[in-house]
Amino acid sequence: MTEEIVHITEAAALQIKEMMKENDEENAYLRVAVKGGGCSGLSYGMGFSPEKEENDQLFEQYGIRVLVDQNDGPILKGTKIDYKQSLMGGGFTIDNPNAIASCGCGSSFRTAKVAGTPEEC
Repeated sequence: MTEEIVHITEAAALQIKEMMKENDEENAYLRVAVKGGGCSGLSYGMGFSPEKEENDQLFEQYGIRVLVDQNDGPILKGTKIDYKQSLMGGGFTIDNPNAIASCGCGSSFRTAKVAGTPEEC
């Protein structure tokens, strides 16, 4: 296992575990990724993965095995994933200290070194 790249809060971990249970993915990994696109050039991805790939970095938080592709590691290093509940519902929040620009939707960003592939909103 490697040093954690992203930090998952306890609230986010509880929600992720609940989603894993609901989707019969309790033995899966949580994959946190970056892909090209979005208004600012990059967007986040989170999902369940049945297996670790060769380029994946693996670390564990709150009993959740987290995978990050080694190419995404520098872009995501220090990112905090939280889960907020409000009267309007709940959702994950992502706070990436490497992002220098983001769009109003909050899921698209770019860093000083990686611009990605911006798209029309």
